[in-house]
Amino acid sequence: MVKKSLTSFFEEFLYKESLFVDRSILSSSYTPQNIYHRDNEINKIANILAPALKQEKPSNLFIYGNTGTGKTLTVKHVIDNMGEVSRNKNIPLKIIYTNCKLKRVADTEYRLISQLASFFGKTLPPTGLPTDEIYKAFYSAVEKDKSSVLIVLDEIDQLIKKTGDGVFYNLTRINEELKNSQITIVGISNNTTFIENIDPRVKSSLSEESILFAPYNALEMQKILKERTSKAFKENVVEQGVIEKCAAYAAREHGDARKVIELLRVAGEIAERTKSKTISTDHIDEAEERLEKEKIFDIVKTQPKQFQAVLFSVLSIKNEKFSIYTGEIYGFYKKLCFKIGLRPLTQRRVSDIIREFEMIGVINTKTISKGRYGRTREITLSVPPSVLPLTKKILEDELTSP
Repeated sequence: MVKKSLTSFFEEFLYKESLFVDRSILSSSYTPQNIYHRDNEINKIANILAPALKQEKPSNLFIYGNTGTGKTLTVKHVIDNMGEVSRNKNIPLKIIYTNCKLKRVADTEYRLISQLASFFGKTLPPTGLPTDEIYKAFYSAVEKDKSSVLIVLDEIDQLIKKTGDGVFYNLTRINEELKNSQITIVGISNNTTFIENIDPRVKSSLSEESILFAPYNALEMQKILKERTSKAFKENVVEQGVIEKCAAYAAREHGDARKVIELLRVAGEIAERTKSKTISTDHIDEAEERLEKEKIFDIVKTQPKQFQAVLFSVLSIKNEKFSIYTGEIYGFYKKLCFKIGLRPLTQRRVSDIIREFEMIGVINTKTISKGRYGRTREITLSVPPSVLPLTKKILEDELTSP
């Protein structure tokens, strides 16, 4: 009976009229033909990287700005065009794009260098070699390739969280050992302040050139959304007020176009499942609630263990008290570290981690003056209460896993 019902459901689904013309236009992997409101940034990046086409060494480039401000989209647009020119003109240019947030790609220094070496046809064992041997194999493969190499490291701050900044010191110094090839690093970060906390030598070499991507304003966001919806949905499917509501949501999310485009896609899927003929602002509200939950779970799972330990400490104390302060969190965190076998960070570093959680919207903080005893920060959670028990359970599992 169940099998028959499922068969009927899938057969009906095949013939059901969709609200979408092309769902992929609202996916994060979609690259639009026109990139709106980023002409200046495109020109700057192109001018900085263009010397690689003449086999000259471009400056290392650091690109930063909030999530969803078009950093990755813009960089990919530039390097795709560079790649096309190099292929047409037989220019020895190799472009490597790596997302450092992916666990199996860049969660350790060893894995990152091994991954980079694979782009040059060098297969290395997943573990077992000393780090200096991995670097030697990579250097050798690059030198043999005799080309200009652009290495784009997206979400570079995630890699530094996991491995420290030594890997960047080594990568930015590689040209001192190369004679037939040259490497340029393009780092992309959602964290606008992380570079202030790394080794000054790495900072100076990594950010020889830097470009800040400002958030989209409301009018810019509306233009982007109208362009996407006109191609993604059938005509007259999106009700009046939906685009404006999405733009207002974007303003709360610091101009995050990626999140708002995803919001539209999820709203469209909800409308379809409820057999609605149009997408309304109610569908946007429901989609927003769903995405907030997914965002928290994604953040929790992808953080390094030290970050997870700090957040677990916040949630554990918050269960018992309405107001919590940084000193209390550090005390709980130290006990937790000894319990699970982590080496505790300094209180200052834990304060930095709390600040980073505030930047990504998990917590809110308020500075409280205690007179002659100095100042402290009062911490409140900015996530829906309904997701807290599962969030804490996920953290507990992550912290106790090998």
